[in-house]
Amino acid sequence: MSELDLVIRNVALYAIPVLFAISLHEAAHGYVARYFGDHTASEQGRLSANPMRHIDPFGTIVLPLLTYYFLHMPFGYAKPVPVDYSRLRNPKKQMGFVAAAGPAANFAMALGWAIWGILLAGMHVTEPFLVGMAQGGVIVNAVMCVFNLIPVPPLDGGRIVTAVLPLDLARSYARLELYTPYIFLGLIVLMYLGALSPVLTTLVAGMIQLIMALVTPLALLLT
Repeated sequence: MSELDLVIRNVALYAIPVLFAISLHEAAHGYVARYFGDHTASEQGRLSANPMRHIDPFGTIVLPLLTYYFLHMPFGYAKPVPVDYSRLRNPKKQMGFVAAAGPAANFAMALGWAIWGILLAGMHVTEPFLVGMAQGGVIVNAVMCVFNLIPVPPLDGGRIVTAVLPLDLARSYARLELYTPYIFLGLIVLMYLGALSPVLTTLVAGMIQLIMALVTPLALLLT
């Protein structure tokens, strides 16, 4: 199988897990924001699992394909769910919960794909595409969870850090979002140079091990 054929196969395999990982990640931000008083995402119709409401043509399609082909680690983004932090009842504190909702949704989805994989094995389903999709769902969501927890704005991890810092430091740290394009470019360059990929790979592997440990009782029950 040529490298191009392998890329096409993996794109087909990962398409559904990626679209739902992105969509539910963004929707989770909006749901938690609404819980704390901000209905902006709801008013704009973004509280949806429909991927079409969240896809950014470049960030969701073109960039992941390019980074997967050249870096062997897909990197991308969806249209951010709009959050008006001034409408939250306690903006500084609750923005951390809004930010954490996205990675939490990815962790839950990774767990769900792992359970689905175990159920397939329990039913003796060996169809490579279905089994591969379950494995891909775990990997995609683990990667999204870990990557978004990098503690640099505008990533979710950066907003969580902003929420817990003292007010003066939080304001200074939040200003890093002004340099968002340069931050993303820097992250891509670091991955290309191999400076960031080993750390991310280690953290993703650790998260996958945790997820598999959590579903081990179900696997043992079905064997």
